[in-house]
Amino acid sequence: MKPIPRLLAALLLSGLATFAQAERADRSKPMNIEADALTYDDKQKLSVFTGNVVLTKGSIIMRGGKLEVRQDDAGNQFGVLYAAGTKRAFFHQKREGVDEYMEGEGRTIHYDSKADTVRLVQQAEIRRLMGTRVADTITGSDILYNNTTEVVTVDGGVRSATDQGTPVPGRQGRVRAVLTPQTPAGGAPAPGSTPLQPSGSLNQERP
Repeated sequence: MKPIPRLLAALLLSGLATFAQAERADRSKPMNIEADALTYDDKQKLSVFTGNVVLTKGSIIMRGGKLEVRQDDAGNQFGVLYAAGTKRAFFHQKREGVDEYMEGEGRTIHYDSKADTVRLVQQAEIRRLMGTRVADTITGSDILYNNTTEVVTVDGGVRSATDQGTPVPGRQGRVRAVLTPQTPAGGAPAPGSTPLQPSGSLNQERP
């Protein structure tokens, strides 16, 4: 997986991770996949599922049109999920110890159980749900979050010069975020939840 070329936003979560701390046991759970067809390449140790793909792994749910999966000798699983048609691929996972969920969409979704990361690419969006209510939303061109380090990074992508989408080389797009205040009427933070905290590198390009 290629690194994100320019990080226009790095969201560091203080205390408990708002987006990134998911069910810790998920990475060790078996991967269950349903699809219309399967092709297995023994030489490359690659399984390709196509047509109405649904993946479950613990609390993780992923849906899309095509899924490529491989596993290394240590049992680590790596998957690339592709969107079906004009739709976006979908990802959903429960957070650890609270009634909160994280879900996201993108044209492709890269899952890496070894690094414990999920990367959403093109038309990417990630949301934090408190129960069924959407609390926070972040959109960008390329979103990477790491469940171990509790860091979410977002790349805004190429900005368009016109409404027709003519790209301007060297110009970057915008990262957009909607963050809901986590302060109930009494003034104390909502139990089991931590507001999203931007790090000092927000809107700074990586050297």
